[in-house]
Amino acid sequence: MNNVFTYGLSLCCMVLFFSSCSKYLDKKPDNLLTSDIVWQKRSTAESYLNQVYSHIQPTTDDYKELGASDETSCSIAGVAVRKMITGNWSPQSNYWPNWPLFYEGIRQSIVFEENVDRVPASEMGDELKAQYKSEARFLRGWFYWNILRQYGPFVLLRNTLGLNEDFSKYTRAPFDSCVAEINRLMDQAAEGLPKVWDRSSDYGRPTKGSCLAAKAQVALLAASPLWNGNAAFNGFRNADGTVLAPQGYDANKWKIAADAAKAVIDLNAYKLYVNTDDGDAVFDPLISCRNIFISNWNNEIIFSSNLAGAYWYWAHEKRCAPGPGGINMQNATQNIVDAFYMRNGRTIDDPNSGYAEQGFAQQDDPAQWGLAKDGINRGYIKGNSNMYVNREARFYAAVSYNGKPVLSAPTTDDRNFFSSDQNKDGRGRSEFYYSGKSGAVAVNSRDITGYNVQKSVSPATNIRNDQAAYRPFIHMRYAEILLDYVEALNEYDAGNPDILKYLNMVRTRAGLPGLETVYPAVIGNKDEMRKVILRERQIELCFEGDRYHTLIRRLLMNDPKIQTIYRMNVNANDNNQGFGFADFYQRNVLETRFWADRMYLFPIYQDDLDKTRGMVQNPGW
Repeated sequence: MNNVFTYGLSLCCMVLFFSSCSKYLDKKPDNLLTSDIVWQKRSTAESYLNQVYSHIQPTTDDYKELGASDETSCSIAGVAVRKMITGNWSPQSNYWPNWPLFYEGIRQSIVFEENVDRVPASEMGDELKAQYKSEARFLRGWFYWNILRQYGPFVLLRNTLGLNEDFSKYTRAPFDSCVAEINRLMDQAAEGLPKVWDRSSDYGRPTKGSCLAAKAQVALLAASPLWNGNAAFNGFRNADGTVLAPQGYDANKWKIAADAAKAVIDLNAYKLYVNTDDGDAVFDPLISCRNIFISNWNNEIIFSSNLAGAYWYWAHEKRCAPGPGGINMQNATQNIVDAFYMRNGRTIDDPNSGYAEQGFAQQDDPAQWGLAKDGINRGYIKGNSNMYVNREARFYAAVSYNGKPVLSAPTTDDRNFFSSDQNKDGRGRSEFYYSGKSGAVAVNSRDITGYNVQKSVSPATNIRNDQAAYRPFIHMRYAEILLDYVEALNEYDAGNPDILKYLNMVRTRAGLPGLETVYPAVIGNKDEMRKVILRERQIELCFEGDRYHTLIRRLLMNDPKIQTIYRMNVNANDNNQGFGFADFYQRNVLETRFWADRMYLFPIYQDDLDKTRGMVQNPGW
C-alpha cells in the first residue's frame, strides 16, 4: 500500500522532533519545521504528509459512540463519558481534547503546503506536488470542520506563526466566516483531486466527492437550529464585541444545505452498497447493511481511513463482543432497539405492525435473508424473545441481544466458548441474562443494558483469539448524504418528490417497503416528515457517531425522552432459567442523564484558553 497511508511508518528524526504533542500555539522555530532534511526527498515529504493524516480521528472510544447520546451506554464505570452524562465535567476536565490535536494537524498542513515545492523535481514532479497540496487543504478543512462541530467558532489560521507573535490578536472567527473558510479550502482541494482513485494504493485519500460531502455536512450544521436562529447564542461575542453566532434565522440556509448534498449525488460517483456488488446472485438486505462496513472499497464509501493492523479494528470488536471473549463495553440501549422498524416498514407502536412484546419465537426465522448461512444465524432463532421477531434487517445487522448468536466467532468451537455448558449448541448465543456469561454476575464482562452493538463487527474476526479482520474505517458514506439531502429539502420544499425518492432508496436497501405504502399521510407534511427523516437517520446511521451530532444541531438533547435511557431488566435473578426467563424482557430505566444547554458545545480546555488571551470560552462554561 502507498506509504502515504501506512501511518505506522517512521518519520525522519526532524519530523518526530517537531511533531510531539505540543499545543497549537506552543511554538518551535520554523527553521526546524521546514528543515532541508525533510524537503530534500520524496519519502520524507510524504512522511510529513502522513503525519498530517494521522490527526484524523476514528470515532472508536469516542463520546459519540460510547454513550453521549441515547443509542448507547458504556458499561465501564468511571470513564469520561459516564462523568459527562452526569454533568461532572468542566473546562478543566479536558475530555476528548481535539482542539489542540486538530490545530496541530492544521499547522502541519500549512507547513506542508508552504514547503512541498522545495522537493527537487527529480524526486517529485509538479503534478504530484499539486495533488499533495490539495490533500493538505482537504485535511485542513476537515480538521476545521471537526473543531466547528465540537466547539463552535474557531481561530482561523492561514500561515504559520512566528515566535514573537502577539497571540492575543488570534481571536475566534464568526461562525459564518468559519463555514466560508472550510468551503474555500474544500473548493481549492477539489480542483486538484480526482472523482475517483484508480489504484487501491490510493484508497483513503480524499476525492472531489469527499470535498463536496464535507461541504454538505457543514451546510447542514449551518442550517440547523443550533446555529440558525438560536437566541441562546445572541450574546456569544469576542472580547472586542465581535458577534460569533448568527443573530437570526435564515431559511435559505436549508436550500444551501440541500444543494450541497445534491452536488454529491449529481457527481454520480457513489451508490448505496448491496451484496450483489460483491458477486452474490440474490439481493440480501441484511448482508447488504452489514457488509457496507466490511466490503473493502465499496462504492458507498466517500471518505475513509485505511489502517492495516490498526488498534481500533481490534478495539471495536473486543468492546462489542459478549463475555467471556469480549468486554461488553459498548452497550446498545432499549431506546435504539425500539426505534427500528418491523420488516413490514411499520413502527413497533403501530397496531398494524405485528409487534409482540410477550412470549418467544416458536421457530427460526423463515425469511430467506434471515436463514442460517455459513454457521451464522442472520435473523432470529427459535426461543428468542418476540421483541426481536420480524424486525427489519438493519436491526439484526446492528444489535446483539439476549440469545442472539455471536458474530465474531467463526467456528463451532469458537462459538461454544461464549456459551454456558447447558447452552453449548454450536451457535454461541449471547448470554446477557443475570446468570449468563455476560450477565450481572459476570466478573469482568457485565453488560448493563441487555444489548451490545454489532454494527461494523466482521464475521471473519475471531475475538476469542483477539484476531480482528481488516476493513476501512468509514468517515462519510453515501447514505448519509441522501439523508442530509432529504432533511434539508423537507425544511424549505416539503412537497418536493425527491424527498420520497431518496428516502425510499435508503429504505429499499434495508428491505423495507416504500414509505408511501405504509405511512402515506406524512408525505408533504413537513413536521411529520421531519420525524420520519430523523428516525431514519437514527436507524441507518446508528453507532456511527451521527446520532449525537444530529441531536446537538437539532437542539433536541434537552428532551427528557432523549435523556431517559431504558434497558432490559438485567438485574432480575433468573435462577439459572437462562434465555427463557420472561422477567428479563421488561423495560426499566438505566439512568436519567443530566443535561444543561451549555453542553451543546464542548468547553475549550482552560489551559488552551489561558495561552491565548484573545480567545473567549463557550457560553455557559
